[in-house]
Amino acid sequence: MRRFAIAPERVVDGRVTFDALETRHLARVLRLRPGDTVVASDGAGHDYTVRLETVQPRASGVVVGVAEAAGDSPLAVTLVQGLPKGDKLETIVRAATELGVARVVPAIAARTVVRLAERQAAVRLGRWPRVAREAAKQCEARDADLALCLWEGGAPPLGAALAEAKRPQRVVVLVGPEGGLDRREVDAARAHGWHVVGLGARILRTETAGPAIIAILQARWGDLGVAQRE
Repeated sequence: MRRFAIAPERVVDGRVTFDALETRHLARVLRLRPGDTVVASDGAGHDYTVRLETVQPRASGVVVGVAEAAGDSPLAVTLVQGLPKGDKLETIVRAATELGVARVVPAIAARTVVRLAERQAAVRLGRWPRVAREAAKQCEARDADLALCLWEGGAPPLGAALAEAKRPQRVVVLVGPEGGLDRREVDAARAHGWHVVGLGARILRTETAGPAIIAILQARWGDLGVAQRE
């Protein structure tokens, strides 16, 4: 069953109204119709089974069941994402959320093409309430058990870093925007305790890299069905 993240205030009198972003994904991408059933997770411990009644212009439906949300992953992953162009961050946030990310922190990097004005940034962040609401908080390597900086400039492979690491509870991952991170940024990250890693011959798009690494981490230490390692 399709799962969506909603804010708790979107559940009113036994009905759920989805925001514009989820409506677009639900109607245009998934092509769901009235009568279809989805799960809406409010981020506060509740999973609502919702039978859709409308999909345009704003998707909404009636709650037909409520369950306690599945427990969070034992691995808390924070993704620090270099701000990409267009709506790519929405794609990244959606995929990262589906993979159980704890937090997404958009960041301005040397090669960031987009610069958001303060008001525009506030509007954009308002569209990613479940995870991007923590964006203003600074995230550093010292806050995590393992800090990984992805770089395509000849860095040691990710697998080697994971093989040497003890099972962490908190991991932070840094991914650059289009064009990757500048060497000076990488050097600064390394100096502050980040493990600079690469993906070998593979060059992933910025909207692919973060979710891919989150999936790897969740499979190794999280809740994607792999036995946890001591």
